[in-house]
Amino acid sequence: MHNTVKPKVTLVGAGPGDPDLLTLKAVKALAEANVVLYDALANDAILEYAPKNAIRIFVGKRKGNHSYTQDQINQLIVDNALTYGNAVRLKGGDPFIFGRGSEEIEFAESFGIETFVIPGISSVVAVPASQGISITKRRVSESFWAITGTTSSRELSADVALAAQSSATVVIVMGMHKLPEIIELFQKENKGDLPVAIIQNGTTTEEKTGVGTVDSILEIVKDQKLSSPAIIVLGEVVRESTKLKGFYEEFLSKEIER
Repeated sequence: MHNTVKPKVTLVGAGPGDPDLLTLKAVKALAEANVVLYDALANDAILEYAPKNAIRIFVGKRKGNHSYTQDQINQLIVDNALTYGNAVRLKGGDPFIFGRGSEEIEFAESFGIETFVIPGISSVVAVPASQGISITKRRVSESFWAITGTTSSRELSADVALAAQSSATVVIVMGMHKLPEIIELFQKENKGDLPVAIIQNGTTTEEKTGVGTVDSILEIVKDQKLSSPAIIVLGEVVRESTKLKGFYEEFLSKEIER
């Protein structure tokens, strides 16, 4: 047993998927880990930064696989820290942005365990950036909303309806299964012509993008077989991306043909 080892939990953000977007601090934390408890990461190559003899425990939720409840994950983190000392909890993106990281930290601290948080680059900003979309841009967008498509009650967040009324860029994560509802809320605000980009598996080699407008994006998603995990970006800034210009011009020419 490792009873002489002082228990410690380090909550680490793994970033949006590209292993090169991991922070140096995250790499150093993983190198010192005795045990790594990890989610369904966009890229498992990140686990290679942990020592070969470190214990790796998958605690994420993948469709069709057994998934732990949040309470079980909290307990596993504590048990492993008490047994092995240095436990790294690795979560995709940033652990405090829709990641329930704060709950895990609070639980560990309730046992008197020392905790640290290493932020990760959030997919909310990194995935649009990978397609040249600047989610704020002078004279185009003064702010942005980051919203989860799935609340704890499995309902669409009420914030989407409020965001649809604003001129801000709206970035929605985990929202693909609610896309028809999201689109309907924007249509109610007469925003049928608002540009939309959907980026699947952002920052990874499997990245796929669909571009259109509020009125056309559902058809584009169907045509291009886009699915989760994907980020939905609604706003004029989509039109401003030089990287997506080809996509957008092609989309507009098809609209004109109609």
